[in-house]
Amino acid sequence: MSEQKRKKARGEQMSVTQHHAPATAQRWRPRPSTRKAITVVHIAASVALLGEVWGLVVLNLCATLTDDGALAHAAYRLMGVLVFAGGIPLSLISLGSGIALALGSRWGLLRHYWVFAKLLLLIGVILCGMLLFQPEAMTEATRDGSRPSGRQWAQVAVVSGQLTMLLTATALSVFKPRGRIRRRSGRP
Repeated sequence: MSEQKRKKARGEQMSVTQHHAPATAQRWRPRPSTRKAITVVHIAASVALLGEVWGLVVLNLCATLTDDGALAHAAYRLMGVLVFAGGIPLSLISLGSGIALALGSRWGLLRHYWVFAKLLLLIGVILCGMLLFQPEAMTEATRDGSRPSGRQWAQVAVVSGQLTMLLTATALSVFKPRGRIRRRSGRP
């Protein structure tokens, strides 16, 4: 084939692909090194959050089961520090990096049930921490060495629920159960 025919064929091919190119938006795909860095951040934040919540369970049980009012007060004070120094930043880092990984991978955020379930579980952990866990109120209630009746076990239940949600999300990450989310078509 002559050089002119090749150029012409390439020119025609280019014009055909230019006219018939699909009008779909290109997804964000991070480079492998970027994806690995985000994965490291996500795993580190998620594991640290799991450890922080485990620490809250232990401290809550200690504060609930002890007869020493000063020890219960100190445990509740430490819980407040752990929540603000660890729980809040770690959960937000885990959420952000998890969304970035989902959007930048073949798994997608709303493509597979297990990915969507992990997102919902982490949002549940965050909401439980925001709305139900009250270490500051418990610190105030134990300031004079008294025991706040009934509220201690509610706090143990909240952090135990958070721990269960995080362990479930971890299991979903490992086992990746099958099942895709079906999208409804716009057709009647």
